[in-house]
Order: sequence, then structure tokens, then C-alpha cells
Amino acid sequence: MVRASRWDHVKVSCLPASLHNRPERIPEAVRERIHANRGAFAGIFVAYGDCGTGGELDRVLAEEGVERLPGAHCYAFLSGVDAFARLAEEEPGTFYLTDFLARHFDRLVLRGLGLDRHPQLLPLYFGNYRRLVYLAQRRDPGLLDRARRAAQRLGLPLEVRHTGLEPLAEALLPQATESETHDKRRYSVLA
Repeated sequence: MVRASRWDHVKVSCLPASLHNRPERIPEAVRERIHANRGAFAGIFVAYGDCGTGGELDRVLAEEGVERLPGAHCYAFLSGVDAFARLAEEEPGTFYLTDFLARHFDRLVLRGLGLDRHPQLLPLYFGNYRRLVYLAQRRDPGLLDRARRAAQRLGLPLEVRHTGLEPLAEALLPQATESETHDKRRYSVLA
């Protein structure tokens, strides 16, 4: 998205996705990355939701004077906050996949939660889910096949919602264009 939008003044710095399996570690990991990047950039913006930190990420960001995307998690800003609220209202027992999570499902979910070694835990982790919604950012047959396999592995019916990147771009656009018009120095986006 940064390349497609020609935001040559923006650099994306990613944190390990595995932090989502231990959300209590996200706030300090973000703080460390802010400190590591503060001197090199004119500004920093966090492309993270709360992601299960129970408000701790927002506390750290307030202390550091850094803003983040609106929404509780990536599912909300990838689908649009209002659209996600409707999805959650339709069926609270929904497990969500993104393109990234579909691509890395085995590593992040099966191995990450120990289901490869302890399959008996599957009903404990996923027994209350009623569906799997794949929030597809791209129309990619390979990722769709991975989403199908993930749903089958979890024993859930699959629904596919093509979101594209527009909701995320709309959430990032004010930050990126504001940075561009006020200062041509580089900005860091932590994701």
C-alpha cells in the first residue's frame, strides 16, 4: 500500500505477528520500537489495534505521544470499523482470518497454540466459534484455498468477505497525507 500510494516518506516497521498469541507483550514491544525509531523519523504512527492488550497499548502510546489506527484489532480496520461491528453483531462466535493469517495459519494458530502437539485442545480453543470469516484483502486463489483448509481444520463453515485494502488505506490516509504536506522528512509506521 505504501508503494502503491507512493508514500516515499513512509517506512513500515513490522513487529512479530506471534505477539498476538501473547498480547501482554505488545505494549512494551511497541514502546521499544518507538524508542528505536524516534530519532530517525519526524513522526511515528502505530498501525495496530488494541489487539487484546486491554487498553495497555493505548496507555503506552499516550505516554509516548504516538497515535494509532482506530479499532480494537486489525479485523476492524481491515474491514472498516462499522462493517466489523455488523459482522460481530451477526455472529459473536466468529473466528477471523486476514490474508496474512491465512498464509501463516499453521505456524501462528496450529503450532502457535500447540494444536499440532495437543489436538485435544481444539474444542477448548474453538468450541464456541460458529463460523470462520476470511477478510480477503486480495483475490488470491491460493489464499482462498488456505482459508478453506483453515476452516476445515477448525470444523467451521467459511464465509469470505472481500475487503480490499480500502478501509485500511482510508484509516492511514490522513496520517500519511498530513505527514506529506507538513514535512517531507520520513515517517515510521509500526505494524
